[in-house]
Amino acid sequence: MTWPTEEPTRASAPALTWPVLALTAGITAVLAGTLGGLVVHAADDQNSAPHTVTLGTTAAGAPVVARTVGSVAAVAAKILPSVVSLEIRTGSGGDTGTGIVISRDGYILTNNHVVAAAESGGKLTVVFPDKSSATGTIVGHPDPVSDLAVVRVRNVKGLRPATLGSSATLSVGDPVVAVGSPLGLAGTVTTGIVSALDRPVAASDAGGGNSDNIIDAIQTDAAINPGNSGGPLVDMSGAVVGVNSAIATLTGDAATGGQGGSIGLGFAIPIDQAKRIAAEILKQGYATHAIIGVHLDTSYTGDGAKIADPQGAAVTPGGPAAHAGLRAGDIVVAADGERITSPEELIVAIRKHAPGDRMTLTYLRGGHRHTTVVTLGSARSE
Repeated sequence: MTWPTEEPTRASAPALTWPVLALTAGITAVLAGTLGGLVVHAADDQNSAPHTVTLGTTAAGAPVVARTVGSVAAVAAKILPSVVSLEIRTGSGGDTGTGIVISRDGYILTNNHVVAAAESGGKLTVVFPDKSSATGTIVGHPDPVSDLAVVRVRNVKGLRPATLGSSATLSVGDPVVAVGSPLGLAGTVTTGIVSALDRPVAASDAGGGNSDNIIDAIQTDAAINPGNSGGPLVDMSGAVVGVNSAIATLTGDAATGGQGGSIGLGFAIPIDQAKRIAAEILKQGYATHAIIGVHLDTSYTGDGAKIADPQGAAVTPGGPAAHAGLRAGDIVVAADGERITSPEELIVAIRKHAPGDRMTLTYLRGGHRHTTVVTLGSARSE
């Protein structure tokens, strides 16, 4: 994202604002750094003879700083070569996002909402850490349900795939690092902790139109802003544990494409889910999701997830829930032993599974508690 600027006139230069002061300080530091080892001729005053002065030390004599394994600096050094910026240009403007290199063959993982404009005719450009660029193409059908997509570049040498870890091993309080291009500032590194797990969050492009487009997000307080979307959330070994996807803002806008800034509430798609979705897109051109085959009553305010009965089609005939004996009006109160308090929590519990997995559901019917095992079905996501 590029912000327009105006150069002040020399006659009436405006007072420096704090952002300008910060940038000025940075430029000064850079200039000062270039003086290390510089030999100049100087005079103490106008009447003395010039003499040689060496400023700082030479590069050969500069100490080498060792980065401790597991430090933020060491993590950044490992993950940054695997992170790219994505630029989408359309007739009416453009946007930026982030991607994760997952293959030496040029495959890049990102968010569906980052590349959505490219699906409708926008130009997709991938910018690498060395500032070189290549045209990107979308692979197969992006997945709006989990907000994931795969992009490919061709004939690009030297790509460094990221190490993909496991989100199943995360615990609340674990330190994490986020990398991306917030507001177009490529290669930005922020740090924080895992604030919560299995947080139900609407996929960034859902727009409220489909209540099933919910991710079981990793919540983090690492600063995430518009442009971070699609970038990695990594653990302190440098392995990717999540794909940054959304933020909460004081304006109520949960999508990273909004104009609000970070308030310490960022959300990432667990990498275990992202790996399965990416593998399916690469193999068959589309992703699938686990389903139980019911309609949920989103207006129900009690504890649990109530199976609704919209025009007699609450439970899909012959579907997984029907085979397990569930009926309209049943209230699911636990999934795999974990308490369910809302429809969103049940959807998230299902999202953690793959089609064909078995899932234990506890439900209330007529005030009595029952338990059943559901073999999850499959639905194609496009």
